[in-house]
Amino acid sequence: LASKHISPCGSLSFPPRRRTTFSTMEYAAFPARRSRTSRLGVLTAASALGLVAFAAVRSTYVSLSLGGAVGQRPATTAAKVSQFSMRSAVVPSPLAFGRTMAQNAPVNDMPWRSAYLRGSPLSARGMSVGATGGAHAGATGNYEYDLFVIGAGSGGVRASRISAGHGAKVAVADDLDVGLGGTCVNVGCVPKKLFAYGSEITTEVKDAAGFGWDFASPDLQWSRLIENKDKEINRLNGIYERMLTNSGVDVIKGRATLVDPHTVAVGDKTYSAEKILVAVGGWPVIPDIPGKEHVITSNEIFYLKEMPKKAVILGSGYIAVEFAGILHGYGSNVDLIIRRDSILRGFDKDCSDYLRDAMIGQGINIHKGTEATAIEKRGENDYLVTLKDGTVLEADCILAAIGRNPKTTNIGLENVGIEIGKNGGIAVKKDGQTNIPSIYAVGDCTDTLQLTPVALAEGHCFADTQFGNNPRTADLEDVATAVFSHPNLGTVGLPEDAALEKYGKIKVYKSEFRPLKHTVSGSTERSFMKIIVDSASDRVVGMHMVGAHAGEMMQGFAAAIKMRITKKQLDSVIGIHPTSAEEFVTMRTASYETEKASQGVPQPAMA
Repeated sequence: LASKHISPCGSLSFPPRRRTTFSTMEYAAFPARRSRTSRLGVLTAASALGLVAFAAVRSTYVSLSLGGAVGQRPATTAAKVSQFSMRSAVVPSPLAFGRTMAQNAPVNDMPWRSAYLRGSPLSARGMSVGATGGAHAGATGNYEYDLFVIGAGSGGVRASRISAGHGAKVAVADDLDVGLGGTCVNVGCVPKKLFAYGSEITTEVKDAAGFGWDFASPDLQWSRLIENKDKEINRLNGIYERMLTNSGVDVIKGRATLVDPHTVAVGDKTYSAEKILVAVGGWPVIPDIPGKEHVITSNEIFYLKEMPKKAVILGSGYIAVEFAGILHGYGSNVDLIIRRDSILRGFDKDCSDYLRDAMIGQGINIHKGTEATAIEKRGENDYLVTLKDGTVLEADCILAAIGRNPKTTNIGLENVGIEIGKNGGIAVKKDGQTNIPSIYAVGDCTDTLQLTPVALAEGHCFADTQFGNNPRTADLEDVATAVFSHPNLGTVGLPEDAALEKYGKIKVYKSEFRPLKHTVSGSTERSFMKIIVDSASDRVVGMHMVGAHAGEMMQGFAAAIKMRITKKQLDSVIGIHPTSAEEFVTMRTASYETEKASQGVPQPAMA
């Protein structure tokens, strides 16, 4: 019986899929730092005690929530989300965020809550005790913990888990505003990519005709998409909980605030720690215009009960561009409102413009050089959006994707005198240390690159430095990234203008072509590639692409650029044929060479 219900990681599972960490046995037998083989051996030896242990733990399970959370399970109210009913009272601006959450609604009733957290015992406030039960090889002195982490998003989870693996006694607190794993897992990267996959189906069906396949017109069941997405997020939330507790981390569910340089409060309890790490992430910005209560953000877009038919999207960055393609792919009429002439500020201009034109060619309406000035509600899911240039647009869904601010209000920064940098972000040194020596910060709540892998790297470096006797910092030079637009945009290194500014003289290689697939599919979609080379050293300092699977390709080339590959070395690579990626290793002739003039004006010279 014990063999059937005790897993190798030291957990008990009970039909029909309930699960709790068996902390009593793990305190004695399963320290987090022991190997899986060791655990299996102990479990085999313990099988004879299975009947007794099973009965004891069944009774214990009544007082333990999923993952070993201690305390009574309060009844939870399922979130009530109408078709497009998310409003500013529910989606406050970052400045009002903490106050609104505390005063206006229980966090567990927020509409963007994952199905896992709305319906799971994990949504209960309390603590999930780590697998080590507090066993610790280090020295905490007069503190309860070596490390207390505020925020269980990408950076916070990584820092907690790795620190515990190094022997630190660790606790992490999360307010569960979006769920364990933070924005990326719950209302960011993961569900966005799932939506992006689904939105490509209509294009694939259309392309299939050229290859001899005939399909009836696809019939979208939007509710099935949402349901399946929720199941996956549910699964990931559970993995994060178990990953933390099995690493020996105590997970505290509640909003944490700083009290002093070594003390954190969660509800009416306080915890002391030698070091505190703030990793609270960011929060969507709401435009301050009349009718702003009618917009939704990236927090709510994943929970709409029906697909929008007429969507207006405000913004020109990652989220705006990606959801313009996603909603258009699912069949929505999309109006994208951008304040400048092009999209994706900070990316290579050739790529931004190329993607913008491709989106327009697909049928997405891009309104350049303007912005929304007012929103008027005419009826249920029926709105008028007035633009600065006088244009009035009809919409049943208005997505604000104008940026994200650090979620640093109402977490007690002022109580300890933490220095704040740009946009409300926490000012930190390269190693993440704030102006208060015992308090550190990583991820989107600081002035860093707002990318999940960056937060992961910063959290890992923090743990290795503070508890692993391996001082290091995250190398943020040449960080690759991708926009999962239609088509994708992938990039690593410097855009042309930044490369020219830094190196003074550069060679630029460009290629624009029709992928092999579309010679038969009949699609007019094309791909664009660009390589930027420092003329003096021949080093490749930037690679950029707009086209199918650009993100997948760029991950490999990112390693080459990180290793400071030269153009001569890149040219020596034998390509994989037939692929689009081989174009990057066959671009032999420079399109042009550019030199920065003394007055700062680029002077092109044909190669």
